Order: sequence, then structure tokens, then C-alpha cells
Amino acid sequence: MSRPLVADIDLDALRHNYMLARDLAPDSQAVAVLKADAYGHGAIPCARALEDLAPALAVASIEEAVTLREAGIATPVLLLEGIFETSELELVDRHGLWLTVHSEWQIEALLSFRPRQPIPTWLKVDSGMHRLGFSPDRVETLWRRLQSATAQVTDLHLMSHFATADSLQPEYFHRQMQLMKMLSERLGAPTCLANSPATLAWPQAHGAWNRPGVMLYGSDPLEAANGASRALKPVMTLRSRIIAVQELATGEPVGYGGRWRAPRPSRVGVVACGYGDGYDRHAIDGTPVLVEGQPTCIAGKVSMDMLTVDVTDIPNAAIGSPVVLWGRADNGAVLSIDDVARYCDTISYTLLTGVLPRVPRRYHGNRA
Repeated sequence: MSRPLVADIDLDALRHNYMLARDLAPDSQAVAVLKADAYGHGAIPCARALEDLAPALAVASIEEAVTLREAGIATPVLLLEGIFETSELELVDRHGLWLTVHSEWQIEALLSFRPRQPIPTWLKVDSGMHRLGFSPDRVETLWRRLQSATAQVTDLHLMSHFATADSLQPEYFHRQMQLMKMLSERLGAPTCLANSPATLAWPQAHGAWNRPGVMLYGSDPLEAANGASRALKPVMTLRSRIIAVQELATGEPVGYGGRWRAPRPSRVGVVACGYGDGYDRHAIDGTPVLVEGQPTCIAGKVSMDMLTVDVTDIPNAAIGSPVVLWGRADNGAVLSIDDVARYCDTISYTLLTGVLPRVPRRYHGNRA
């Protein structure tokens, strides 16, 4: 019998979340972001589940794009960080990829290249995130230069990234938005601005294209949920089983360092899941878990291959009882990965992308 820890991937939920992103912005197109192996869900199965819905996909690197092409995915693929060296332009051309440019050397390389067909190109603006992109005062000159390079460039767009679209204090978002609106109007440029939080909460950011990412996988990126984000469905359910039960007297410790001590006569379930699987070692006592579809919590430090949960108030919990670390239980109860992340002092992105390869992914849904 195999170890019971699996990551169940609900491709119907993925499609639901993509269609929600699309429906929130009916005048925009939505590029589905599949970087980091589709946020830990498996880029190839997720791309196949979305290829009849999404007019374009996005990844971080040429390696991620080539992986999709070699799997037979023909949908346009945007390189969010562009090329990392000039030689990659040959692969961009061969595989019909779309290109982001954010640095002078990338533009020089592109304009010196002779592609078989002009390359759809998105010019990245640093509107305030201060990671990648050109200073706004350089954008018009670069836009005109790219626009005139018809042998190399086609379908030119402006692109930027918001730093605070998820925030309850969105003043900085409005500052970035105003800057991009001014540039777009001055140049007559189509835009791609909205990430997941802006797609969910800021219709004024919806452009020719939007870039939903983490919302596709059912995580709510907003500091305060709204009606749209509450409609998201979890795509990954990390599930396991209890492999042992310990009966403890009041005061008995559990796990390394004895951090948790039984406050009463207690039953503790040992679960096949640990930080060697990618579950966050920083999870504190009280981090929520579902056992037999009922809420309980972690009791004691997470170990490499196991963690322990308090099942004192779940009398039917026993060896073999199903455990949901995040996602949807068989009885329909949902444990939000965002809630788990807060107890781990991290974000859902870290938890999802941190699930390690030894955890089998099990796909279901009508595109599996």
C-alpha cells in the first residue's frame, strides 16, 4: 500500500476560476499564468485543461515555454521575464513565443535578430513596482522604436505590474494606474496590467489583456475578500490519512522540543505529511486541519515526514481517517489555503509551489 499523501488537482475548478477571471473583464482577454509549474499544480495538465478556453498562456522562462511546446501545447505562450540571453531568441522564433522586453539589451538583441515572423512583444514599464521595466520617461522613445521595427515586432503592448492592488490602502495602486493610463492614452497603446487582485477588484485596470495567476488556483489574493474572490474554488487538495493515534495524559508533550503539551487527556493523530513533502515547518500549534471532514488543528512541531493533530474532539478519528491539509474534504467542507498560510506566516503562493515532487499529483475533471 502506498503512502497516503497526495495532491488532488481539480481541473474543473481550474476552468471555473479561469472563466470567472474572463467573465469579470468581458472586454479583455485573459492570459493564464502557468509559471512555476502552474504554481505547483503541474503546468502540462493545467495547460491542457485550459487550452480550449485561454487564448494565451504565460510562463517565467524559456525552459517553461519549451516544456509546454514539447508536450504539444500550441497555444501562444508569453515569456513574462523575456529572454535571459540573446541565443534564446532562436527558440522564441522556433516555438512562436511572445516576448516581454524590460531591459535595453533585450531590445537591442531583438532589433538585431531576423525572425521568420515578427514576434508579438510586450514592453514592460516600471510604474512603481521597481523590479523589472523601463522608467516611464523612456517608454515613448522605446515604444516608437519598437513600433517601427516591423520585421521584428508585431502586436505591441504596454505591460506593468501592480504592487498594492491587493491592499485595503490602494493609494499606490491608483498612482500606478494613473501613470499607465496616461502612457496608454498618449501612445494609443493596448495594455496588460491586471494581475489576480486587479482582475478581481479593479475594473479600471482591465486592459486588452489581463494576467490572472494565483486566483486560477483558488487562492484569494485580496486583503479583504469580495464577492468575486469568494466565488473562487480550490484546485489543489492536499490530503493524507492518520497513520497512528496516541493517547496522552494531561501535560504530556508531543513532538520535537515538546512545544505542545496536552491541556487535558487527549488523543493525537499522526498524519503522513511533513516538511519533506513541502508542508511548512513554521506551522504553529492551532494551524487548521480537517480530519474526517471536521475542523481540528496541528499540535506540535511539523517533522520531516509526519505532523500531529489534536483529534480529542473527533471520537471517530482512527488509523486510516482522511485528513485534508488544505482544500476540499469529501463532505464538502473547505479549508482555505489562505487560512493555512496565515498560521504559517507566509502566503499561499509559497505553500502551493512548495509541494515537493515526492507528493503524487492526481488529476480529475473533464479535461484530465
